[in-house]
Amino acid sequence: MKDKIYSILQNFNQWQKTRISKSNFIIILAAFVGLLGGIAASVLKKLTHFVASYLQNDFHWQYKFYLYLAFPLIGLTLTVLYIRTFIRKHKFEHGVTSILFNISKNGSRLDFHNIYSQVISSALTVGWGGSAGLEAPAVASGASIGSVIGRFFNLNYREVTLLLACGGAAGISGAFNSPIAGMIFAIEVLLPEFSVPAFIPLLIASAVASIISNLLYNQPLFVLVTSDWNVGSFWFYIVLGILLGAYTIFYSRLNRSLIQAFQRIKNAYYKVWIGGIALGIMIALMPALYGEGYIAIQQLLDGNYHLLLKNSLFSDYQNVTWALLLFALITMVGKTFASIITLSCGGNGGMFGPSVVVGGLFGFVFAFTINTLGIADLNVTNFIIAGMAGSISGMMHAPLTGIFLSAEITGGYVLIVPLMIVAAISYFINKGVLKHSIYTKSLALQGSLLSQENKDHRIIRKLKLKYLIETDFVVLNEQDTPKSRSRDIVHTTRNTFPVVDQEGVLTGIMSSDQLLMYFVNSDSENINRTIKELAQAPEKVISVDTNMFDVMQIMESKDLRIIPVVCKDGKYLGFVTRVAIFNKYRSLLMRDGEFML
Repeated sequence: MKDKIYSILQNFNQWQKTRISKSNFIIILAAFVGLLGGIAASVLKKLTHFVASYLQNDFHWQYKFYLYLAFPLIGLTLTVLYIRTFIRKHKFEHGVTSILFNISKNGSRLDFHNIYSQVISSALTVGWGGSAGLEAPAVASGASIGSVIGRFFNLNYREVTLLLACGGAAGISGAFNSPIAGMIFAIEVLLPEFSVPAFIPLLIASAVASIISNLLYNQPLFVLVTSDWNVGSFWFYIVLGILLGAYTIFYSRLNRSLIQAFQRIKNAYYKVWIGGIALGIMIALMPALYGEGYIAIQQLLDGNYHLLLKNSLFSDYQNVTWALLLFALITMVGKTFASIITLSCGGNGGMFGPSVVVGGLFGFVFAFTINTLGIADLNVTNFIIAGMAGSISGMMHAPLTGIFLSAEITGGYVLIVPLMIVAAISYFINKGVLKHSIYTKSLALQGSLLSQENKDHRIIRKLKLKYLIETDFVVLNEQDTPKSRSRDIVHTTRNTFPVVDQEGVLTGIMSSDQLLMYFVNSDSENINRTIKELAQAPEKVISVDTNMFDVMQIMESKDLRIIPVVCKDGKYLGFVTRVAIFNKYRSLLMRDGEFML
């Protein structure tokens, strides 16, 4: 059966190569990836909202509300059990960071199981109250679809990477019903190097996913008709951008600290219990932390500010202004902690959704406080939307994604100027303090980040000495003589000869010039002397574990073209040459430069 499928695939590939140009074939595949990515995003939303709706509205029991404390713990436990039971043969990774790692280090290869496992595991986490977003799992599922299809048709690295990005764009487009933001997200986050021709496949994939999402799940994320903005509020948008930039720095640093804290807990179920109990308590105190949290933002956009306190322990204070402000502020900080805890303790979700909610709450607190103090009369709705843009921009280092996503999901295109102001300021403040985004920080620490900056440094990191060792040298033993090995010496194309003892340990080096001189002077006694007596100690020997930065530094400082490589015990392995390093560097440079069509 496998042979038959392989034969059909081979025949189809041969047919499409003769009938369809490569550019057109990529566009067709991009549309197909967009179709499947839109379906995956719609299924994810439907499944998650079905679970959440059933638990909150359809499940009836006298003591139901006591279970809200346990819902997040149950969801996290089910997520971990699912992954450990059904994905145990493969490595399960969540979030955009893992996608970036696979683009950089794994040839854009994503496992097939991510297409469905991301959907199921995130639905269990978020549907049961885990405080995370569905966008990152939708991106991961879509990106996996693109990666699998690209490899299925035996495409090269740059083409697989482009289809992977098309799948990621489809995930955002389908999850948010925002095709432009989906395309821009792929450009800003998933494609570290970009060229204009990639626009067409990305646009098609994102647009198709948006259409499919509307057909299968046409419930908008937010419902809003935005009014125009007041130019007199310009300075307040600047202040909002500055404050949001500072808060995104806090968010990113807290994310790193909590992840490291949970990593020190080795038992996966201990993590679940600690995280689940903490989430249950926070959700009991602040119901807006349940799941994605978009309902709370919609209430604020509608002007129903008091509903933020409804169904909480503090519902009696709904009409108290200072209580509303304080509760909104605590909910914003609580969402920050809850989202990080959800993902750190074993849940599956993303930071995209929480960043939207945190930004919206931040914009509300800022504008409502200004209005309450009587400093100005700000349009609170506009500042909520601007807060979303600034939060996404600062945390993800993706200002265009923040601007267009906020505009698309709220219908707030009339706010494009304020969104640009807040997003740009937040981005530059975060970027100025934290060089890397919340997605790329861990990759940068590992040296696995694929970026335009420090390109030489990045490519050299990929070079591994053990794969550059050349072994086609004539090896001379210490007890040999030039005469006894004359045939091998004369017929080799190499001009360097390693000398080893009986154990294979490198003890010396001889050159072809030196040996040929003995052959020319045939009456010389050196032709019958042992190699051990004639060999010279090598100027420099390196271990196979030496990193390429040190190898190149040694070559540069000593002006060497070739260096012998040995094991830890000194046994000869081969030589590394400048030519081999340069050729490998050039091939990697060309591969990285060929991301687009």
